[in-house]
Amino acid sequence: MTEALEAIADRFHPREQITAIRSLGSGNVNETFLVTHEGSSETGHFVMQRLNTAVFERPDLVMRNLQALGEHIDRRLATPPPELQGRRWEVPRIVRCRCEESAWVEHNGEFWRSITYIGAASTSDEIQDCGHAHELGYGLGMFHNLIHDLAIHQLADTLENFHVTPEYLNRYDLVLKSHTKLGTAEQSACDFIDKRRQGVDVLEAALARGELQHRPIHGDPKINNMMIDEASGKAVALIDLDTVKPGLIHYDIGDCIRSCCNAAGEETTDLASVRFDLALCEAILKGYLEVAQGFLTSWDLHYLPDCIRLIPLELGLRFLTDHLEGNVYFKTDRPGHNLQRAAVQFKLVQDIENQMPALQRLIKRLSDRPVV
Repeated sequence: MTEALEAIADRFHPREQITAIRSLGSGNVNETFLVTHEGSSETGHFVMQRLNTAVFERPDLVMRNLQALGEHIDRRLATPPPELQGRRWEVPRIVRCRCEESAWVEHNGEFWRSITYIGAASTSDEIQDCGHAHELGYGLGMFHNLIHDLAIHQLADTLENFHVTPEYLNRYDLVLKSHTKLGTAEQSACDFIDKRRQGVDVLEAALARGELQHRPIHGDPKINNMMIDEASGKAVALIDLDTVKPGLIHYDIGDCIRSCCNAAGEETTDLASVRFDLALCEAILKGYLEVAQGFLTSWDLHYLPDCIRLIPLELGLRFLTDHLEGNVYFKTDRPGHNLQRAAVQFKLVQDIENQMPALQRLIKRLSDRPVV
């Protein structure tokens, strides 16, 4: 434990009762620590995070969203939906400062907050099997089930244009103009984007036509944000809620599938191992539709194949842009790291495109209602 971390943790729990502070998780944006403390009768934990204010420019609005989300889910869980099937479902709660009326700490220009720790459950960076995939789909579906009726005016848009693919393309074009010479790998990635410019607005165009609608979304429901009960193997929580905001649920569905259906993972350096696993996709969608189909429209179902292809394309575009900008958004640990990440996502897009007819048939088969 460093003196600075101890001082910050002391604002939430007495320093003399804190026994350990260790790094937690593998996120690309915030710094996260698990604080272990001893109370009067038992040992407990809380999660302490330094929010990246270069990404979240209004952390106070992030905290307001967390409060609104928690209160809404509390009301929903007061009469648990039948789809919950008697299992537990938890939501990280804000841990307020102990000696002041605040839900966060500002220390040396940094923004720190603490949330409750969900015990007896863990996350994974890699998909295990179709059973695991089903639970990931169920977990995302349950999260959407619990928040789909939360009025979006209660949520601030803390990340303007987040998951709006045409805006990422515009940013990429602007950044690319400052590069007069590209390496071979960079040029190959740019060529990949150029061939797929048409259609990057497929979801936003559907929104403009009224075919899709904004709802509350998680924003980043990748595999390692889903907590699985260590005893039952069931999904019990979706964490990392900083990106909760109004948006299209298709972004969530596409991102969940993107992060789960490439067993090689987004950090692999072996592009030959990257492939889209249709069986895992089926398991995720089965789990999701079991608990979410009640509020989905026919148009929602119609655009599922598009979002499954679009989101890895969008992430690859973001990785490529960050590489060209000098790695200002995503954490990297070596030269060319974001360029390699982009290549992985583009390979995944290519494999999804190759399997698109099968994917479309799969979604029609899983849907009880006809797709438009």
